[in-house]
Amino acid sequence: MQFIKTIVRLLIILGLPVLTSAQSTFLPQGSKFEHFLDRMEILQQRDAELNITTDKPISRRIAVRISELADSMYHFYPYDDIYHISPVDRQNLQSLLMNNTEWVERNKDSFQSKKPWWNTFYKDKANFFQVNEKDFFMAVNPVIQQTQSYETGNKERVFLNSKGLTIRGLIAGKLGFSAYLTDNQERGPEYVMDRIAQFHGVPGAGYYKTFKKTGVDYYDNRASIYFNAWKYFDFQFGYDKNFIGNGYRSLFLSDFAAPYLFLKFNLRIWKLNYQNIFMELINQHTLGDYQYPKKYATIHHLTVNAAPWLTLGLYENIVFSRPDHYEFSYLNPVIFLPSAQQQAGSPDKSTVGLDFKANVGHTTQFYGQLLFNEFVLKEIRHYSRGWWGNKQGLQLGMKYIDAFSVKNLDLQVETNIVRPYTYQHDDSVANYTHYNQPLAHPLGANFAELIGIVHYQPAYKWTLEGKIIYYKQGLDSAGVNFGSNIFESYLTRPRDYGFSIGSGVPANCINVSGFVSYEWKENLSFDLSVQYRKLSVNDPSQTYHSFSSTLFTAGVRLNVFRRQYDY
Repeated sequence: MQFIKTIVRLLIILGLPVLTSAQSTFLPQGSKFEHFLDRMEILQQRDAELNITTDKPISRRIAVRISELADSMYHFYPYDDIYHISPVDRQNLQSLLMNNTEWVERNKDSFQSKKPWWNTFYKDKANFFQVNEKDFFMAVNPVIQQTQSYETGNKERVFLNSKGLTIRGLIAGKLGFSAYLTDNQERGPEYVMDRIAQFHGVPGAGYYKTFKKTGVDYYDNRASIYFNAWKYFDFQFGYDKNFIGNGYRSLFLSDFAAPYLFLKFNLRIWKLNYQNIFMELINQHTLGDYQYPKKYATIHHLTVNAAPWLTLGLYENIVFSRPDHYEFSYLNPVIFLPSAQQQAGSPDKSTVGLDFKANVGHTTQFYGQLLFNEFVLKEIRHYSRGWWGNKQGLQLGMKYIDAFSVKNLDLQVETNIVRPYTYQHDDSVANYTHYNQPLAHPLGANFAELIGIVHYQPAYKWTLEGKIIYYKQGLDSAGVNFGSNIFESYLTRPRDYGFSIGSGVPANCINVSGFVSYEWKENLSFDLSVQYRKLSVNDPSQTYHSFSSTLFTAGVRLNVFRRQYDY
């Protein structure tokens, strides 16, 4: 309640009375258009305005503006390879505009259905029900995801049954709103169900109840309002997720955990983009019907377009909890958080980081993140001693579009390395978690990961993807904390030196998957996938066991991102 009161006051102070500009909703998590926008950013790197994909979700208004810019450059320079858009990209561009008609200013007639249902539904090809009147826009769409899987060695049926709806709209061009409301029944692969039982939370959703003894039943509900104050400030107040980074994973903030309550404001001016997120989180807890303990986090992320092809960023966060008040010093949107922490005399957990993105040669993007949870120069100089407090993480990656001159064949390679005890704290409150799930990487800490992805769209309706994920990780040994489980206190470490990636019980995992999707109608897809996962653990105490399985899946999706088990 204290957090809610604080946020309401802050909204009033920051400008609710001076709403002047149109405010957009955002593309949903896992939107099919994120990959297309990524391609346009790499292909047309001369324009710094295209560098928009680091902080997600992406504004629908900006996505449309970028698409229209790419379209106009294609027509203005039809024989310039730099601005050439493949036929598949042309159709992806039209699909993006069709799904965001509230921001499209011309040529909307092609988006209308020739045969709407009872002259009421699907008047527009992308939306089940749409209202587009003066000062009011609303789109309502059903959400369906049905998958059936067979997992070798598992006697239980693996399935996902999701149904619900999604709503978005604009009022007077100044206030945006959105909601994603689903009811889900799921029995995931065996290793996913083991994780749910261990941590008392469904990955990506949180609270659940038992379904048919061995499955889970949960809601995935999210909603937000959006508004613009002055010319350059965008605000979002809602219950949803965010993602910071250019990679498949993020070491700063990912969308792996459950949704959370937050206020976010974004300043975009000149070559700068500055984002602040004030979050209310759920501390780790056991499952049950009672008031779960709360904690809070503040995140700042500043990016600058140092060149049209180069973006540099600075990241910082504080996770904290107070028994009787909110820490108002952390509401300052410009102060450097560790400085505020020291001034407050608090032991709160702080993390800083650097990130970059470089688009090279109109075909390649290099990106990365460097995370510091603690930095002591003397110990960095003697890194080989393996001091426990060397709590850092590193991400490096590369994207290569139209690989080997094959249109819409895109490759991505990424490595993530996180030292032991990173994201842990000296208590069970201020660790970097929410609802019994990591806020950054799904593996927690004490791991090295390598990811390879092949994404190919031979035709507009067809998408093919192959993915290989390999990682090694050090697990806790006989209850001894070796730094992989970020819910533990680092005060329970067995020693101060001699830690490296893989310290503890060594575990190696390979996860290989193939995916084929056919989009029969707009936003209605039929999917087939196969996944092989093998976990090898060398544990004499028999606390952990090696395991391998193959998962075959068939499914149908309507207006929803694909559920994946890629960890």
